[in-house]
Amino acid sequence: MSSKELAIPFFGYKAPISIDRKFRLIRKWKTTDAAACDGASSREVLLDKTNTVSGVWAGTVYRSKANDVLIDKEGYVSKVHRKKPHLKPMPRYIQRPNAGGVIRSRVEHVFAYQTSQIGLFVRTVGIARATMRGGIRANIAYNMRRFLFLEKLNVSA
Repeated sequence: MSSKELAIPFFGYKAPISIDRKFRLIRKWKTTDAAACDGASSREVLLDKTNTVSGVWAGTVYRSKANDVLIDKEGYVSKVHRKKPHLKPMPRYIQRPNAGGVIRSRVEHVFAYQTSQIGLFVRTVGIARATMRGGIRANIAYNMRRFLFLEKLNVSA
């Protein structure tokens, strides 16, 4: 008997989100394939016209000249993190703005909740199915849970 290797295609997806800073509710999201560039594919998620905050916080993958120009043009203040220079200590002018980790950690808590409590693990083929399962199901479930938590806080206060 001869053995054959079976080629199984692997599909990956990303789901950038935009959350409300005060209430931590998910405002916008978009599902993209894993090969898509983070900075270019999620501009409409990061720059939410209905959001009243003036700053845009994001990771270093979203920093580019094109994104910086777009953020300025739209009237926002860029709080996008900067990379540390290779083999050098991080200068103070880079270190200070990167210290706003509290806001970025709020987004990470959303993803942590989705993987631990909802058990989100998207194993689908096709962007439409990944959007339905990951985006709609997990994000709406998170927002409903968060809303109930905020209502409970409001009633007890």
